[in-house]
Amino acid sequence: MKVDLFDCVTECGCAAKVPAQALAGMLRGVEMPTSPAVLVGPDTLDDAGVYQLAAEQCLVQTVDFFPPVARDPEDYGRIAAANALSDVYAMGGRPLTALAIVCFPSGLLQQGVLGAITRGAAEKLREAGCVLLGGHSVLDPQPKFGLSVTGVVHPGEILSNAQARPGDVLVLTKPLGTGATIMAVRAGMAGAEQEQAANRSMAALNAKAAELANRCGARSMTDITGFGLLGHAMQLARASGVALEIGVDGVPLLDGALGFAEQGLLSAAAYANRDYVGDAVRFDDDVSLPARDLLFDPQTSGGLLICCPPARAVELVGWAREELATACGIVGRVVEVAGRPLLSVRKRVFFAQGEERRS
Repeated sequence: MKVDLFDCVTECGCAAKVPAQALAGMLRGVEMPTSPAVLVGPDTLDDAGVYQLAAEQCLVQTVDFFPPVARDPEDYGRIAAANALSDVYAMGGRPLTALAIVCFPSGLLQQGVLGAITRGAAEKLREAGCVLLGGHSVLDPQPKFGLSVTGVVHPGEILSNAQARPGDVLVLTKPLGTGATIMAVRAGMAGAEQEQAANRSMAALNAKAAELANRCGARSMTDITGFGLLGHAMQLARASGVALEIGVDGVPLLDGALGFAEQGLLSAAAYANRDYVGDAVRFDDDVSLPARDLLFDPQTSGGLLICCPPARAVELVGWAREELATACGIVGRVVEVAGRPLLSVRKRVFFAQGEERRS
């Protein structure tokens, strides 16, 4: 019997995350154990932790799991693996090993679903050159799957979210709109090609995008997942002590995503992300409500937001269009924070050389 995984869950993918604002409140006052070897820890809300092992080698560690984000078990496994691996790529690292995390309903155990999910994940791990060492499973009323991934990075090549500098250009390497598209799929309002395009985008590894970022001399980077473009952009701005200008006309979108937002197909997580960003963002009056909503849309296995030296940004986008399987675009710039909101969103962003860049 073919199983539709959307019938098994209430929330999907990274939209199931505990809201960032609530999580921060729960952890306030908790003293975290630390060490001088920790180069990137929880204080900057970065994508993964970095622990220095030797003068020229650091561990990159992350964990990510969530409820199904696709109907098909193998698609779900591919996306879950790509999402977990992305945190290592976002730090400039190379993934080496993974451990599976499985929460699974007893009623599905005899239907081959878990095997199919694992096959999908294994496909992406092989593509990444990352080995699966084992894992842990528990019975749970709703299925959840993901990975704990360990990688390595040279200390001089860490791309944290705390290194953005004024003048950097912001490049996004995947289109937004997975959250709204998933809502539309579940409501029967998305076409088959729109659903497949979202699945392809989510299952695409960020390995090549990270390689391109390194090639162009990127200084800082983060991946866009459950807290939406503006939530993760705010974290980067705060960690780096800068402000960001975002031009919505440059933001790549999945086909149909803007229409889904116009119809109100937004998850509760999108509204939680809006609350999280709060007064840190200012929108120009000509930025439409659906466009604003998509900037808060929770992404699952989204793209990398790369802070690229301005002289290399157009070159980076050119490479990305040739070498990536997903749409990308120049979406903004990094500016001085003095006298500005952390995030300014307008229709278009113009750069110092007077030339407007669009995706």
